[in-house]
Amino acid sequence: MEKLRSRVVLSGLGIMLVLLMLVFPVRANQVMRIGVIQIVEHPSLDAARQGFIDLLTEKGYVAGEKVSYDLQNAQGDISIANTIAQKFLVERPDLILAIATPTAQAVANVITDIPILITAVTDPVAAGLVESMELPNTNVSGTTDLTPVAKQIELLLKFQPDTGKVGIIYNAGEVNSLVQVEIARRVCQEKGLKLVEVTADTSSNVLQAAQSLAGRVDAFYVPTDNTVVSAIESVVMVAEDYDLPLIVGEADSVERGGLATEGLSYYSLGRQTGEMALKVLRGETRVENLPIESQQTTKLVINAAAAAKMGIKIPAQLTEAADQIINQ
Repeated sequence: MEKLRSRVVLSGLGIMLVLLMLVFPVRANQVMRIGVIQIVEHPSLDAARQGFIDLLTEKGYVAGEKVSYDLQNAQGDISIANTIAQKFLVERPDLILAIATPTAQAVANVITDIPILITAVTDPVAAGLVESMELPNTNVSGTTDLTPVAKQIELLLKFQPDTGKVGIIYNAGEVNSLVQVEIARRVCQEKGLKLVEVTADTSSNVLQAAQSLAGRVDAFYVPTDNTVVSAIESVVMVAEDYDLPLIVGEADSVERGGLATEGLSYYSLGRQTGEMALKVLRGETRVENLPIESQQTTKLVINAAAAAKMGIKIPAQLTEAADQIINQ
């Protein structure tokens, strides 16, 4: 009778184990699933994504072998970003990479129990993603792309010391842009400059916004605003037509026709976020205990061809100090 009872108990445990395996299946070869959500395609955000993937690949997380990626693009539409967030909520990847503030907010608003790493987010605290930069205390951490706005405006004055009015174009719906515009206001006030602001809520409105500033300002400044950067060629065209220097927030926009920047590398930022992902995927730490990281070094990038088209002479000291000069 005792042996029979033992067999019944063992049989019951076996059935329970089978049921648990059906409900929580073990994935073959333990392939980790990473959901990637990006607000829009443009070179800076693409570079951050690629840097993240490259770092993980170098560390042994090869796509199709040890990790799989679900790459999603919101195409600049918040409603699409929210739909992608709901998709991830249902499919439950092991980790989510959210690129840019709007998409980070979209996933963080609905997913609270899956690790979320962010990159290309200017101010995670102002965006409501973390409690503090030092201790997120949420399921979100990652890297900030807060650019040195003061250095960039100082760079403008090195190109054109007699600048009096600076035109800035941004999407007022992006928290990351509002943070940068507020810094720009303060810096311009300190330097006796007038900041003339115009907004563009879609990339199709960027050209009109730039044209509205022509004749009213002495120079353009475009921060790392996803909407404007996705259509930076429109601002470049107006800057060239009116001989206005165009200082931008990151190097990719310089390559696309901006005059110059003192900025960070989004590819390096993506790699830095990948290093953080490794710690989470390996179980070394929980995401809520990871401080938000920033990039400590910046690079001076100048587009000599753009300078010629804008009628700007590059000062010798900037040529000597440049980390990169683009000639096409």
